[in-house]
Amino acid sequence: MPRFAESSAEAAMRNRYLLMRHGHSQANARGIIVSSPERGLDDFGLSPTGEAQLEALLADWRWPAPTQALHSDFRRTTETAARVAACFGLALEPEPRLRERHFGELEGQGDDRYPEVWARDAEASDHRAFGVEPVSAVATRMRAVVDALEARHRGETLLLVSHGDPLQILLAALEGQPLTRHRDRAPLAPASITPFGD
Repeated sequence: MPRFAESSAEAAMRNRYLLMRHGHSQANARGIIVSSPERGLDDFGLSPTGEAQLEALLADWRWPAPTQALHSDFRRTTETAARVAACFGLALEPEPRLRERHFGELEGQGDDRYPEVWARDAEASDHRAFGVEPVSAVATRMRAVVDALEARHRGETLLLVSHGDPLQILLAALEGQPLTRHRDRAPLAPASITPFGD
């Protein structure tokens, strides 16, 4: 896999970002796609594995303490953010623009369908095969969150808790990489943190 170099955008960031994928979820445990608000907001929270991942992460925290925590309002991301926020005495701030990428007609199907979407992603960032949310649209909403935070804050460490695809798409956008290459980096593991900026 290509190694992404630090971009000029990263060097110019006013804040430090901790981009966190939610812990292992009940949807992960069942091997199904849960991407719609109708199913993801109230159901499919963290699995026991996910809870254990967060416990281990917080016991061996290796990053600067976050000063603010924003999260997708899906249950799995809310539960993840709540654990971290409680550890650092932070208030939670739901941010719907950090939600999971919507996978259209693949909702509820096996997560072995993801590679079919990613193959299309590599060809065109605006495709809507299977009714999925285009990569370009995900990048726009995710980048808007960072742009708003950059306008409001300086010198902060901001925790953003989201989902695998949206975070990988955001990283490609922030690094100035073609959005069609968002799967070039190693997949972000559940409960992993990727620092960016400052």
